[in-house]
Amino acid sequence: MAAADSPSAALRRRDLCSRGIRLAGKMRSDVIDLLDAYVERQGLDASASVAVFEGVPVAAAEHWDEQTGTQRLLENLSAYRAFRSLLAQMLEEQREQLGEADAPLGQALAAVLLQVSAFTYHLEELLQLVSPGPPSEEGPGPPLPSHLSLFERKLRGLGVLRELAQWAVRSARDLRQLNKSSPGSSSAPSPAESP
Repeated sequence: MAAADSPSAALRRRDLCSRGIRLAGKMRSDVIDLLDAYVERQGLDASASVAVFEGVPVAAAEHWDEQTGTQRLLENLSAYRAFRSLLAQMLEEQREQLGEADAPLGQALAAVLLQVSAFTYHLEELLQLVSPGPPSEEGPGPPLPSHLSLFERKLRGLGVLRELAQWAVRSARDLRQLNKSSPGSSSAPSPAESP
C-alpha cells in the first residue's frame, strides 16, 4: 500500500479537506464584509461592472468536472498565490492613498491577506499529501500594472475582492470533491481522480 493510500494519510487528507472547507467559508465571509467596506470607502457603486484586469485569477473553470483533484489543487494554489500578491499591492496602495486616515479598511485588508497566505500554505500541505513529489514553485506573481489611474486601481481592487470571494466558493467545492474521492470515503473515486 502506497503512503498516500494508507489509512493515516486518508484520515489526514480528509482532515485537511474539512479544515480547508471551513477556512474557505470564513475567508469568503470576511471578503464579503471587506468588499462592502471597500465599496463604501472608495466611493464605488456595489453593482458596478468591472472588467477582468490582467493578473486577476478568474474562478470560473471550463471542464471543471474533467479535472483531477491534483489539477484543481494546483489551480487553487496558483490563484491564491496571485491573490496574495494582489492584496499586498492593494494594501500598499491603500496606505499610500489614505495613510492612517482609514486604518480599519487597511486592517481588514491585512487580515484577509493573512487568511489568503494561511490558505495558500494549507493548500501546499494538502497538495504534498495528495501528490507527493517536489513542491511546486511559486512564480513571480501576477504582473501589477503601475500605469493605472486612481479610479482604475479602485476598480481593480473591487475586481480582486469579487474574484477572491468566488474563489473561496470554488475552493470549498474543489475540496469537497477531493474529500469525496479520498480512499475510505463514502463514494468511490472516479477513474480520473484515482492516484
